[in-house]
Amino acid sequence: MAALDTNILVRLLVADDAEQLVRVRTLIQDAIEREEPLFVPVSVFLELEWVLRSVYRLGKTDIVATLSAVLSTAELVVESEAGLEWALHQYENTPADFSDCLHVALAEAAGHRPLWTFDRKAARVDGAQLLGG
Repeated sequence: MAALDTNILVRLLVADDAEQLVRVRTLIQDAIEREEPLFVPVSVFLELEWVLRSVYRLGKTDIVATLSAVLSTAELVVESEAGLEWALHQYENTPADFSDCLHVALAEAAGHRPLWTFDRKAARVDGAQLLGG
C-alpha cells in the first residue's frame, strides 16, 4: 500500500496548483481502480493541520471540517484513525492546540495516562494533567 505525504493532501484540499492537482487526482483514481487504498500516517495529519492553519490561514471550524472529511474518505487508510477522531473532537471543543490533543490521544491509545504538561490549555484536554500549580 502506497502512502501520501502532506503536500499531496494539501494540493487535493486547497487546489492551489492545477498541474499538481491533476496528478493527485490521477494517483487517487488509479488507486481506486486497483482497489488499493492509500495510507496516511498520523504525522501527516499533524503537519496538515499546521499547514492549513499557518499557511492557508484556515480557522478552527474549517480545519475540523477539512480533517474530518479526509478521515471519512474511503480511499484512504489512516494510521491511528480512532485517536485522530478523538483528538479532532477535543480540538474542536477545548482551547488546546490540535497537536496537544493528538499527543494525548496517542499516549492514551498506548495505555499511558495522564500526559503531563506545563501547558494550561493542553491540560484542559481529558487525559492531560498540569504539572505543578
